[in-house]
This record gives sequence, structure tokens and C-alpha cells, in this order.
Amino acid sequence: MKSTLHLKVLDGWRGISILCVLAAHLLPVGPKSLQLNAMFGLLGMALFFTLSGFLITSFLLKNPSTLDFLVRRFFRIIPLAWLYLAIALGLAGASSDIWLAHYFFYANLPPTHLVSLTEHIWSLCMEMQFYIGIALMFAVFGVRSLLAIPLIGLLFTLLRVTDGVYASSVSYYRMDEILAGCTLALIIHQRLGSRALAWLQRMPQWPLLLLLLISCHEQGAALNYLRPYLAALLVGTTILHPGRAMASLLDNRVLFYLATISYALYVIHPMLAVGTWLGSGDVIIKYLKRPLLFVVLFALAHVSTFYYESWWTGSGKTLIKKLKLNTA
Repeated sequence: MKSTLHLKVLDGWRGISILCVLAAHLLPVGPKSLQLNAMFGLLGMALFFTLSGFLITSFLLKNPSTLDFLVRRFFRIIPLAWLYLAIALGLAGASSDIWLAHYFFYANLPPTHLVSLTEHIWSLCMEMQFYIGIALMFAVFGVRSLLAIPLIGLLFTLLRVTDGVYASSVSYYRMDEILAGCTLALIIHQRLGSRALAWLQRMPQWPLLLLLLISCHEQGAALNYLRPYLAALLVGTTILHPGRAMASLLDNRVLFYLATISYALYVIHPMLAVGTWLGSGDVIIKYLKRPLLFVVLFALAHVSTFYYESWWTGSGKTLIKKLKLNTA
């Protein structure tokens, strides 16, 4: 199998995930009574966290350097996040404790410090908390510690079941979605035995997709607790069967481009929808402006990805090379 860090199907899923999130936040997805906006939001984030956990674990299995890992992640996430937060919190007139909670990525933990323009930042907070947690575990206990991830994920799910939480922006009620992606990486890389991989290869894709959609809806009831694992299984089957119809649908240039600029799209979009003229007016006026909002959003995301963020990620790689030379 070619490098799991560059599988086209993963770009396809990332493109799908950002489309789901943007649709959930910026468009009316069916009648309100059907609660489809909430469903698509949960679907998008479940796919995103699965991909994140899968790629991070794959990276650590291939390159067991926590310093390399943290530098790459911090230089990828922090520059745009901190720039956005400076604008959003400045406009909100936030107090110093709110600034501190956001800049050190614990704003989503009770008592939450999120404001209207930063409500979506909960996911970045959870990502950063996960990065630090897995890096510490990896540094102290080594690569074998990753084998504990499936059990840790199940414990987080058990906490959700015990407290009756289908979905939340609080990390300990959502962390199992990332850890399910980590577990998928362990299966794909055959760290959990050949039986697990063989079992995954036999999973049917379209029934999994249907179950995942149901698990993202409030009416799915207890199936919501299985959402992390259904998302991971679905992504896993498309990795193992790139020739099937679903994987073929995911392999296209539009989704690849969306995947490339997805981080900027996610971070920036609430500012335009809530904090600018593009998101103002009554319901009719607001949605008449949506095409223009999308044009501006994609233009800003493109510039951010290929000019601002690329400079920082390049600087991170340069720093890693210098650190390796100094420690060689």
C-alpha cells in the first residue's frame, strides 16, 4: 500500500467533511423540523476527527519523533488560529481570561470561554489538547503506548453513555472521535493483528454510510454513541478498497482542492457569516448574499492557504531540519 499519508481517498473525505460543515453553518439543509443542519454538522466533524486521528497516528508510527510532530502541528494550526482569534476577540471586546483560554486552547472546557465568533474554535481546542496528550504519552511510554488508544477511546465513549451525551463541544465528550481514527490507523498498519484488518476488509460500505448518517441525527438515539466507530470503519473501507465506487467518487479534483483549503475555510467562515455585512439582514436578504459570501470565503481561504499558512508550514519544516542538525 502506498503511503497512507497521501491517499487520495483521504483528501476526498476531507473535502466532504468541510462541505458538510459549511452547509450546516451557512445554508438551510431542508426544513428545520428534520434537523438536517445538525446532522450534517456532526457528520462533517466526525469525518474530520477520524481523518485527524488516522493521519496523526500514521505519522507517529512512521516518524517516532515527538518534537518533529509537535513543531509540524503547531506551525500548521497556530498561525491562522491566533490571527483569527486576534480579530474575533478584539471585535468581541473579550476580557483577558477569555483571550488566555483561547490562545492556550482550553476555551471549550467548563466553564467555557467561547464567544459568538469563536464557537467553532472548540474543535481546534480539542485538537491541540489531543496533540499534547498523545505527544506526552508517546514520549514517555514509546510507540507501544499507542496500542492503549482503542481502550482509551472506549472509556471516553463509556463516559458519553453514562452521562447520556450524544454530542458536545467539550473535549471529553468528543475525544472518542479522534481516537477512533487513531484506532483505524493501528488496524491499517496491522498493529492490532491481521484479524482486525481482515474484519475491516469485509465491512460493507453503503450500509455503513447509512448507519453513520443515522448516528449523526438526534433520532438515531443510542446509535449516536457509535458515530466515531462508524465513521472510522467507513473511511477504513475506502482506504482498503480504492477500486470500489465510493472511493472512486472521492477521487476528484474538486474535493482535493476543498481538502487543501479546508482548514482556512473552517477557521474563517464564521467571521463572514456573523461579523460582517455579508451575514447581516433578515432571512431572505441573508441568503441572497450567500453566493457572494462563498466567493469571498473561498478567495480568503485560498490566499490564506497558499500564501500565509504555507509560509508558516515551510518555516516549521526548516526549523525541524535545523533542530535535527543541531542534535545530530
